[in-house]
Amino acid sequence: MKAIAKVRPEPGLEIIDIEEPQLKPGHVKVKVERGSVCGTDLHIYNWDRWSAGRIKPPRVIGHEFCGTIVEVADDVTDRKVGDFVASESHIVDENSPQYLAGMGHIDKTTRLLGVDVDGGFCPYAVIPAMNARLVPSVVPKDVASMLDALGNAVHTVMDGPVEGKKILITGLGPIGLFAGAICKALGAEKVYATEVKDFRIEMGEQVGIDMILNPAKENVAEIMARLEPDGIDGTLEMSGHPSSLDLAIQSTAAGGRISLLGIFPDTLREVDFNQIIFKGLQMHGIIGRKMWETWDQMIWLLTEKNLNVSPVVTHQMLYTEFNEAMTIMNDGRAGKIVLNFSE
Repeated sequence: MKAIAKVRPEPGLEIIDIEEPQLKPGHVKVKVERGSVCGTDLHIYNWDRWSAGRIKPPRVIGHEFCGTIVEVADDVTDRKVGDFVASESHIVDENSPQYLAGMGHIDKTTRLLGVDVDGGFCPYAVIPAMNARLVPSVVPKDVASMLDALGNAVHTVMDGPVEGKKILITGLGPIGLFAGAICKALGAEKVYATEVKDFRIEMGEQVGIDMILNPAKENVAEIMARLEPDGIDGTLEMSGHPSSLDLAIQSTAAGGRISLLGIFPDTLREVDFNQIIFKGLQMHGIIGRKMWETWDQMIWLLTEKNLNVSPVVTHQMLYTEFNEAMTIMNDGRAGKIVLNFSE
């Protein structure tokens, strides 16, 4: 069968022929129907320092995908042939102390689909049964393909109270856009955001964000101080830009929360910790999705709260067009790109 893979330690990806993966204990075989391209895939394609130090070619990539189970190992009892599922990318030891204590999202045994083990950008993927998360049929396949990424946003947003609150989102990449839609679905009083790219500003308006400020053109801190003199209730930091952390500390009200998901390019050595202390701010680093609380929250949002994240999908392409998809992402002209593996 064909697969999108990193074959050599250099920029680029290729479609290669591989053998169909064989089922093993504790696993299920999924007929992949859709795959969503992630920033991690782009890092691998560009072969940056992180990917060069982590990926061991040859490696089939792809950790955001969905499809139908076609085979189940004998020891798996909670999944069956015909189940429609989405992938959870963090593979952990289900007997590890951290996982059993409800901390699977930071489990030290974690291996990543499409990074440390072969992923799902191919017609068939074999993954641990617990990583194949059941998805109701009412969820569109394009959305189901990106639930792993959506879960990051759900985890961040639901790190604190949202209903009736004023929230600031710094950075409107796909996960920031998801966060805006989630905040609105959960009844936030007002949602602010920052973004420098016009393309993403337009998408932010589509998902219902109330006000989007451009830090490249405006003094966002001054505007926020004027609009919300008492501060906002919570900041969701999605950009990884040092100035966004400064903005979060300045704009968040005393006793508010700052939930940090964005990855910073370097160690920050100038942070106003005194303001954090004197304002009594709650700061929390967010990674992955809680196993399995975040997945339950995500399905609830999609099926009960009318969460609509379809506007974030800007491109639907055949998997054979992956090179074009990567070019579009490198140019910053995409939200989420969904690849079709069933045609």
